[in-house]
Amino acid sequence: METLEYFLPQVWFAILALFLFLYVMLDGFDLGVGILSLTSSDEERRGLLMTSLSNIWDANETWLVLMGGGLFGAFPLAYATILSALYIPILTMVFGFIFRGVAFEFRELSNRKFFWNIAFGAGSFTAALGQGFALGSVLKGIKVDETGHFIGSTWDWLSWQSVLVALTLIQGYVLIGSTYLVWKTEGALQETHYKTAKLAAWTTLIGAVLITITTPIFYVSVRSRLFDRPLVYVFAVIPLVGVWLIWQLLQSLNRKEERAPFVWTILLFLLTFIGLALVVFPYIIPTRITIYEAAADPSSLVVMIIFIGFLIPVMLFYNLYQYVVFRGKVTDGSYGE
Repeated sequence: METLEYFLPQVWFAILALFLFLYVMLDGFDLGVGILSLTSSDEERRGLLMTSLSNIWDANETWLVLMGGGLFGAFPLAYATILSALYIPILTMVFGFIFRGVAFEFRELSNRKFFWNIAFGAGSFTAALGQGFALGSVLKGIKVDETGHFIGSTWDWLSWQSVLVALTLIQGYVLIGSTYLVWKTEGALQETHYKTAKLAAWTTLIGAVLITITTPIFYVSVRSRLFDRPLVYVFAVIPLVGVWLIWQLLQSLNRKEERAPFVWTILLFLLTFIGLALVVFPYIIPTRITIYEAAADPSSLVVMIIFIGFLIPVMLFYNLYQYVVFRGKVTDGSYGE
């Protein structure tokens, strides 16, 4: 039983990390395309952008639902505490999803598209902003008592560090959205997003460098983690690999490659997730509550693993299948017809 109590929380930590990565990767370019739609010069281009998402965006968001359900079942204490601490950022994200979802369905059937265009782009930006504030607040640390319950104030999530994380995450979404559009479009629209991808790569790099420098300076717990052996050697390599990936991404954009920029961007996101996981583990509420303290009963975790073990392959197959079916360039902006 002691082995299960030690092993099962680690398994669920890995499962939730997988769900979060798949969500950020897949819905990340959705949100990035939505933000980029605010810069489109005409309705035809905006229609092409939205058509590129029309058959896939619903399934991309299911990973967030799975992550929320998994967190509730596997780490109920963390679920209650995180939602209490991040009530406003999470509500901001939800309202952003509502606006972009309604706008996506209503825009094509509307004779006056301006309002729905703004709602779709602003909803995407708002959802990304809420996620960034939530991530920044979790990395900063949530105030809890001895039992793990939230004891902070309503606005603890708002700080210059969380603003920096939020802006960097938005730039990352714009980057992956731009590289996705490089892959899915052609002609003048593709050329435009070669340029936005290069710009977003530099702004994302600047934000990542600032976060990397300031985090160990202002957070003692993170600093001690970063400089502990043997992890110090891993954390020394991660920034170097990140710079190399950015260089490869920029080179592929300069060579006008179509799929390679998207792949390099995904690898950048993956590297970031590995770094975050190493910094956070074994805490589910940094740096106060570990996964072992917040975990549900082992029997519940086992039952959930059996259920999720059947669900994950189905979800992965469905996501892969839809991308195979709807592969190719987007040439028609009439997604609702």
